[in-house]
Amino acid sequence: METNGSVMDEEKTRLSSVSNETSTRYGSIADSLPTDEPSTAETTVLSSRRSYITVAVLCYVNLINYMDRYTIAGVLLSIQKFFDITDSTSGLLQTVFICSFIILAPIFGYLGDRYNRKFIMIGGLSVWVVMTLSSSFVTESYFWLLVLLRALVGTGEASYSTIAPTIIGDLFSGAKRTVMISAFYIFIPVGSGLGYIIGSSVANATGDWRWALRLNPILGSLGLFLLAVFCPNPPRGASDGHGGSTIEHTSYLEDVKYLLKNKSFVWSSLGVTAMAFLTGALAFWTPIFLSRAQVAQGIQPPCNTEPCDTSDSYIFGVVTVMTGILGVSLGSTISRKLRDRVPNADPLICAVGMLGSAPCFFAAIVLASTSIPATYVFIGIGETLLSLNWAVLADILLYVVVPTRRATAEALQIMVCHLLGDAGSPYLLGSISDALRTYQPDSHTWSFRSLEYSFLLCPFVGVLGGLFFLMTALYITKDRKNAELLTAGVCDPVDPPTRFSAMAGSTDC
Repeated sequence: METNGSVMDEEKTRLSSVSNETSTRYGSIADSLPTDEPSTAETTVLSSRRSYITVAVLCYVNLINYMDRYTIAGVLLSIQKFFDITDSTSGLLQTVFICSFIILAPIFGYLGDRYNRKFIMIGGLSVWVVMTLSSSFVTESYFWLLVLLRALVGTGEASYSTIAPTIIGDLFSGAKRTVMISAFYIFIPVGSGLGYIIGSSVANATGDWRWALRLNPILGSLGLFLLAVFCPNPPRGASDGHGGSTIEHTSYLEDVKYLLKNKSFVWSSLGVTAMAFLTGALAFWTPIFLSRAQVAQGIQPPCNTEPCDTSDSYIFGVVTVMTGILGVSLGSTISRKLRDRVPNADPLICAVGMLGSAPCFFAAIVLASTSIPATYVFIGIGETLLSLNWAVLADILLYVVVPTRRATAEALQIMVCHLLGDAGSPYLLGSISDALRTYQPDSHTWSFRSLEYSFLLCPFVGVLGGLFFLMTALYITKDRKNAELLTAGVCDPVDPPTRFSAMAGSTDC
């Protein structure tokens, strides 16, 4: 018995030594962080009240970000008339914005894993406020300047969208994290919808679409103040029980290699890319599509001079807000109820959302030529199914990636999904529409049909996205366990497959 006890004690001692060595390598954040990051940010324990206030501030800024993104789409018909531009040229306004987002997101992701996240967000949003306000003063002969300024607006969203979810991930864990992430992401469809509503309302009230672009910088300035006063820079990994003190930063190349080996991250990122393609195209072109459908049916006259009728933007915005709140709430609720019983419930929810929305959008596109109310019904159902995914997707990334690589993971996912998704989809659909329109350039009916035919690409991309999420479901359980073991210091972060024997067997990362 003494011999067996001695062997067991030696095994425990050896395991403790291995774990300590691993923690030293992947731990000791104080030794690995740049000296310009305040040490208090890594040691201060935040109260629950402060954490909730922080989430509220982050939600408010997220709301303003998405309002600004889709204000342009809400007044796009007037912009087309003001600058006398085609569909493909109009699509550039969204494409250049997303392209700057793509370029800057990895940079902010790298910085967000290593430096003070609060200061990075404040700097990016300051640029956003200035560029957004400046874009409202562009005259009709300087469309290229509007394009340039919209590109620079992407700076703010790249800094914020990359970093904000990681702060929430460090403030909460488990079911509470899911709720907070849901609250944060519910403002994506809500902000998008309000962008259409406020954009069209302000343009109608003032008779000038440029005033629609001037409200968001005012609201954004308030967001900057709230960030500076109330938003902390919490310890990385604090909510995972390590307080940021046992997790060491590795090189950017090692971070990328780790993420590329993470199959759940790769497949879910491809699913998000398909979702971005679909939502980007629909969000940008739906108001104009519905307007042209009504012109083709003879319900309303064509717009020959601006300001144009933006009632379709207003209605579409209301539908987006309502379905967004319903979809995100429903998705997060289903996730919390199923997660303990079905380990891969989250990617399955996303797959159902994508696969279910595809036939709804197909029906909406086909019915637009005969029934606008039926079109709105199917758009509403499709948007509700798509909105199931927002909070769930963010939660997937947070629990399959270790804390010190989350900002990098957010940045890479943002880069890929926008590069292959909504960076090109508005321009692509506009180009297809312009190419088809050349056959009957003076026909209002054919103007509608050309955009309708280009829209038919979207449902097929939605089906592809659903298949990507089904692939994610095959790996999610293993990758989540691996992330938990890495965070606990059980496995080597640079070479995750390293195995450590234990009395009860072996643990495979």
